[in-house]
Amino acid sequence: MLKKISIVLFLILFSANAYSAGSDSTSKKVKSDYDKAVESIKFAKKYEKKGKVEKAKKRYEKAQKFLLKSNKKKPNQADTLNYLGFTTRKLGDYENGEKYYLMGLEIDPNHKGINEYLGELYVTTNRMDLARERLKVLENCNCEEYDELKDIIDGVKESKY
Repeated sequence: MLKKISIVLFLILFSANAYSAGSDSTSKKVKSDYDKAVESIKFAKKYEKKGKVEKAKKRYEKAQKFLLKSNKKKPNQADTLNYLGFTTRKLGDYENGEKYYLMGLEIDPNHKGINEYLGELYVTTNRMDLARERLKVLENCNCEEYDELKDIIDGVKESKY
């Protein structure tokens, strides 16, 4: 009888340990909507570089949906607003893209990504003075955002001559 009880206790303890080891909540990290959006944007950029415009567009749309969810859960995050502006601009809606960028700048006026992307939007919409203002904000950051925006602005100057 004692042997049977020992076996039952062993099985109960073994089952409990096996279950708890398999249900460890730290073993799988659930990605946030923001993280899913950033991942989707990376794929979209790769598709864009390869000239796969439709695939890129679908990824930007997917990212935008995740960003809208993220912004609803955690409003007024400059990084989220930056990417909302970016995806919206990439989908051709410059007016609303600009609104998201400007909302982000209200939170973080020196946000490198927002300043670069807003400058790009201004170049695209032929508002070079505003693009140069964004470049001026980035002037002392010693960052790739400054270099990229400067190259785009300089490229427009060169193509006019």
